[in-house]
Amino acid sequence: MKSTSKKVPLVERVLDALAFVATNLAGAMIVVLVMSFGWLVFGRYVLNDTPTWVEQMAMLLIVGITFLAAAVGIYERTHLSVEMITLVISKKVALFIECIINLLLAAFGFALAWYTNDLMSFTQFQKIPLLGISESYRYLPVVISGGLIFIFSLYRAYQGLTGLFNPSSKNNELGGQ
Repeated sequence: MKSTSKKVPLVERVLDALAFVATNLAGAMIVVLVMSFGWLVFGRYVLNDTPTWVEQMAMLLIVGITFLAAAVGIYERTHLSVEMITLVISKKVALFIECIINLLLAAFGFALAWYTNDLMSFTQFQKIPLLGISESYRYLPVVISGGLIFIFSLYRAYQGLTGLFNPSSKNNELGGQ
């Protein structure tokens, strides 16, 4: 979360909280993943009885970790980007391009959530082998991540548009911060 002395808007505090929860959930999933593989090694070499459910659970956890971290990366702007173009164009044009990119990301996030939700419905009554839970749980983190990407990107686009049309706004700098 951001720690600033100035008043942070409610929307930004809520989005910070969502990113914080997603980050910590992904971190908890990493801990469970490591512990389950520790149990796999212990069971295989010490007990001579390999737990078969670990691989299926690991695939569930990796999907969750990856997609939640991707959504937070969109919000915190930690994804790889090429900034050479923004160095040679005006701030207004760069801000406009950034708004377009954020709107495209929002559309991608919406489509990701929408179509993966359909996939969840389609697989609702199928079971994951060895775990005995619905196959739809495999896609739940993707739906959540798509929703987060949609929300985070719309907010970034709003910040950019505010900076673009309000020269005295604090969002006038690139990055909206």
